[in-house]
Amino acid sequence: MLGKIEKNPQLNIFHTPLQSFINMNHELVLLSNQVDWDSLECDLSVYYADNGSPSVPIRKICGLLLLKQVFNESDESVVECWKENPYWQYFCGEVNFQHTQPFDPSDFVHFRKRVGKEGMEKILKISIVLHGKAAMEKEVTLDTTIQEKNITFPTDTKLQHKIIKSCRSIAKRESIKLRQSYVREVKQLMIDQRFRNHPKRKKKAAASARRIKTIAGRLVRELERKLPEGTYTEKLSLYNRVLAQKKNDKDKIYSLHELGVKCFSKGKDSKKYEYGNKSSIALTKNSVVEGLLGLEKTFMMGIHWMINLTR
Repeated sequence: MLGKIEKNPQLNIFHTPLQSFINMNHELVLLSNQVDWDSLECDLSVYYADNGSPSVPIRKICGLLLLKQVFNESDESVVECWKENPYWQYFCGEVNFQHTQPFDPSDFVHFRKRVGKEGMEKILKISIVLHGKAAMEKEVTLDTTIQEKNITFPTDTKLQHKIIKSCRSIAKRESIKLRQSYVREVKQLMIDQRFRNHPKRKKKAAASARRIKTIAGRLVRELERKLPEGTYTEKLSLYNRVLAQKKNDKDKIYSLHELGVKCFSKGKDSKKYEYGNKSSIALTKNSVVEGLLGLEKTFMMGIHWMINLTR
């Protein structure tokens, strides 16, 4: 269920109204008055169900997302700064000063997954409307860079080890008895396959890596036989694709939880490859998008980053 913020709440004698001590000509106050929050709530309400417990209000979470990008904060730090900054609280629709976090930082992740790329593009409309005619140009300036994903350095053996652990979890969840769990053997094999470039360990490490791949394939095939038809189909097909891929294949899978990760060769001596996605930044070409102390320019750039991070 969609949570709501009261537009005309009753003042409480024990609470401190924000308007009584903040500067109403502050750039964040002026910017919050220009944003069409009602339209944004109407656009994003389609992603919420009609029943269940109330969610975090759209203005509050969207406002914090925008502040996060404008001031380059993390999910954890932005909620900590929010409870200390009255202007941030006013921007997010609060009437009285709050002394606690607005919500758990993990709610950012759930919100991004809920609205997806289309929802983030609806948030992008806010920055375009703010600039009015200044944003209506035939040409824009584009730049691209690599946005690294939060994954470890990908190797086939790591992925196969994750497949083995995932298969055990699925078997336990579905009360399936595996012929063999390979817990002890896999633990030792992961130790043996390390430092495979050392001449004295190369042969043993290669054999251990092959054995890990064999075990992963066995567990996947056993689950395919014992699971009811139609369950975990996508997961098992993903595992089979990982087990079938070769070293020099195109469109390889580098992470089981971030399927969109690609390998980019940057040409750096210190770091030859980066794993992530291409991120694009678009700005108007001719007009100087400064507005309220330059916040609107950063506002637009930050939202473009958010859209690319959801891909």
